[in-house]
Amino acid sequence: MIKPAERLAHIQEYYFSKKLREVRSLMDKGQKIINLGIGSPDLLPPSSAVEALTKAMHDPKAHQYQPYKGIPELRKSIADFYRNYYNVKLNPEENILPLIGSKEGITHISMAFLNPGDEVLLPDPGYPTYTSVTNLVGAKPVFYELKSANHYQPDFEQLEKLITAKSKLMWVSYPHMPTGAKPKQDTFSKLKAFAEKHDILIINDNPYSLTLNDKPESFLDDLNNNEHVLELNSLSKSFNLAGWRVGMLCGHQKLVNEVLKVKSNVDSGMFYGIQKGAIAAMRSSKNWIVEQDKIYKNRKDLIFKLCDQLSLDYEKNSAGLFVWAKITTDQTSIEFSDEMLYKYHLFITPGQVFGSAGEGYVRFSLCLDSEQIKTAIKRVNTGKL
Repeated sequence: MIKPAERLAHIQEYYFSKKLREVRSLMDKGQKIINLGIGSPDLLPPSSAVEALTKAMHDPKAHQYQPYKGIPELRKSIADFYRNYYNVKLNPEENILPLIGSKEGITHISMAFLNPGDEVLLPDPGYPTYTSVTNLVGAKPVFYELKSANHYQPDFEQLEKLITAKSKLMWVSYPHMPTGAKPKQDTFSKLKAFAEKHDILIINDNPYSLTLNDKPESFLDDLNNNEHVLELNSLSKSFNLAGWRVGMLCGHQKLVNEVLKVKSNVDSGMFYGIQKGAIAAMRSSKNWIVEQDKIYKNRKDLIFKLCDQLSLDYEKNSAGLFVWAKITTDQTSIEFSDEMLYKYHLFITPGQVFGSAGEGYVRFSLCLDSEQIKTAIKRVNTGKL
């Protein structure tokens, strides 16, 4: 048996990859599992996006290799998107790098800026991929805890104690995943000052800002004077294009170009039809987002009712596609999640997946229709499957 690379010694199979096999096995046995755990939008993308993709399939150049930086029209649309939703001005030629999903950007950024032994500040709770990729490139994860009492904002006194000469990079995500916490008014300015003070790179992972959020914000502002910040964004959640894999990296030209060095050696560009569809999606009326939010708001209110039945505590004023809820019994998050699966045939995500500070919490997804959530409520209320 050929031995795997040593870098895999600290990497585990993604939780959802393994757990969903178990869920599928239960479903194959006839159990009607309601999946409240996965943030994969079930709603359709804008019809204009599907039409643009379909039409592009007949363009002779659609099936050729595409530019590594995407077609110019895509970058222009991303710049317009940032101006319209965040009031941020980006130069399409200098500040934007389209990605095949923002998840690949986490790897590309880490490969571009981290050497073995460098330290990376990671949120706890936070997106597990930050930790996995940090380990894959041989860097050292250093976790900073985000607490409910502080509305899941960074504790800068704690960060000052964690920073060392080896600190190179820091990940943040606002609106925060998994809690849905929005940044406070001064959070971004404090983070930028912290980055400049310690000469580190801070990246905001920003895919949830347009969902159930009346004030979308970007980490970016004056890019000409800031070489310490980057932002990842995605159309997966905002426009229901998760399977299309359309993301973007935005920031200072020097930083973006370093990431391009990695990306251009890893893939050969995004499929032309998807680029054209993404352009159409970003050109949708803002009212399209408003209508999506009406659906998600109704689902969220139902999840709150489910949480009430389960005696869970939760924050109502959160953004994004999830409800983060605190367990009020002495069960661990894994125990609680498994009880929901085996007793009520409901799959929810245990908070432990997102780090040690996620223990004692569970996460519910809004990516399923209201009737299924009502069925989940009925199962808990009656005990009948």
